[in-house]
Amino acid sequence: MPSYRWRQLPADETLASELHETLRIQPVFCRLLAQRDITNYDAARSFFRPRLDELHHPFLMTDMERAVERLDRAIRENERILLYGDYDVDGTTSVALMYSFLSNLHKNLDYYLPDRDKEGYGVSFASVEYARTTGATLVVAMDCGIKAHQAIALAKSYGIDFIVCDHHLPEGELPTAVANLDPKRPDCPYPYKELSGCGIAFKLAQALALRHNTPAEEISHLLDLVAVSIACDIVPMTGENRILAYYGLQKLNRDPRLGFWALIQRSGRQYPLTITDVVFGLGPLINAAGRLGDARDAVRLLLAEERNSALEAAGTLVQRNRQRREVDHATTAAAKRLVESDPQLPARKSIVLYDPSWHKGIIGIAASRMVETFHRPAVVLTHSEGRAVGSARSVPGFDLYEALGRCEHLFLSFGGHAHAAGIQLLEENVPAFIQLFEEIARETMPPEAETPELAIAATIDFADITPKFWRTLQQFAPFGPGNMNPVFQATGVTDTGQSRMLANNHVRLSVRQGNGPVFTGVGFGLGEAFAAVEGQPFNLAFNLYEDAWHGEKIVAMMVKDISLLTF
Repeated sequence: MPSYRWRQLPADETLASELHETLRIQPVFCRLLAQRDITNYDAARSFFRPRLDELHHPFLMTDMERAVERLDRAIRENERILLYGDYDVDGTTSVALMYSFLSNLHKNLDYYLPDRDKEGYGVSFASVEYARTTGATLVVAMDCGIKAHQAIALAKSYGIDFIVCDHHLPEGELPTAVANLDPKRPDCPYPYKELSGCGIAFKLAQALALRHNTPAEEISHLLDLVAVSIACDIVPMTGENRILAYYGLQKLNRDPRLGFWALIQRSGRQYPLTITDVVFGLGPLINAAGRLGDARDAVRLLLAEERNSALEAAGTLVQRNRQRREVDHATTAAAKRLVESDPQLPARKSIVLYDPSWHKGIIGIAASRMVETFHRPAVVLTHSEGRAVGSARSVPGFDLYEALGRCEHLFLSFGGHAHAAGIQLLEENVPAFIQLFEEIARETMPPEAETPELAIAATIDFADITPKFWRTLQQFAPFGPGNMNPVFQATGVTDTGQSRMLANNHVRLSVRQGNGPVFTGVGFGLGEAFAAVEGQPFNLAFNLYEDAWHGEKIVAMMVKDISLLTF
């Protein structure tokens, strides 16, 4: 892992001082609020006390009226409705949410999730044929569909209507769906643009509930699904997403649906769950269904109504995730060997790897591992259905989508955004793609993007970290993009003599500043960095978390980096 470049996040100090005068909380928290563009008392109150009545009206979304009218007609005339979702967490939670909600109004329901290997991402032609043969006359596509022009046109020729609930950026003309619900449509005035796919499905359910005078609790019980989608799809934790995630986490911790309860039991996660627990605990188990099997297994679990069957289904996903990890570790190790054996590696700005034996469900994870290890934009390709298919991941400062757009003439298809994407191309085009992608990276990647950055929110003293400090910091959660868990810096730190090295280059720290309080922390992969500063004062960059120590809860540090640098 390359060493970090520490950067102090800027803040409007005048604004921070004004917030301190108004809010009377510690200045460091006013600095954090200023970094989040929170400028006054009312904005701070909304941030610290999210309210469901601050959610935007669903009918502000373009085509929402048309979507509700079409769903109403399908319910009224007992049409067969097919719910379609992508095979990842966002897609499976979307299908589970809409099925859970509509089943109270309508019984002629079915759902379909594509096979990752055979059909790939998006609305497949196979799903349209399935809709036709099973008699569906309306398909609600969630977390996909805004680019599915051909599949939706085919469905229309069969007399099958589509409602699209997507959160990806449209390209050119919209598909010929009855309704295209997507806040990123250029003509959509919906105030918040960053909903997850499941979030948009929730807005459709919310609109239908308003039309049918459905009790509020029938909507609020869906929020655990929305929170999991927001966490795992890594959408911004701002505005409406933060409200939905806040209340969804409350439901997940207090009254989770049986499927989530079973996953929590089988995964060994402890209450209360945080966004981190969802991303690294529940998310991989749900994703494992589609990576190495049938994504419908995840939907069945999320819709489970019997405790023992839910536990059994959750156990199956835990086992499948273990298999996924084994394949992941083997693929990642092989990919690293390929990179490290390349004599051109030190000079290269990008990584593109191709091995037809790699599992299609794992290559996205492998691409992420390459970025983590080598800090270069990475594309990992394998063979599927007579073509090369790949997952791409980027580094901050390099727009992956734009770079791949310049290679589009080599692709059969591609899609994604600035940080992650998927591609398909003929195998004979792989060498030309490797060369062109490297040329684009050399041309467009700024020098600062070549070193991983650690954004420091504020410098604090250990003496500042009191129980009151911790209680206030917790009110900044839930954390995510746009509202990241702040990384603090402490300077002039010394070892108490109780720090110890752990296996795999990890270290458990026991440190203090001067004669101040002792704090403990863990630094994963930082054993060598600690050894390099041992015996001298050093700086720490860290998050704070609550740890159980001999039966007592203490505030501890999750150490991000150790440095002799001063700022």
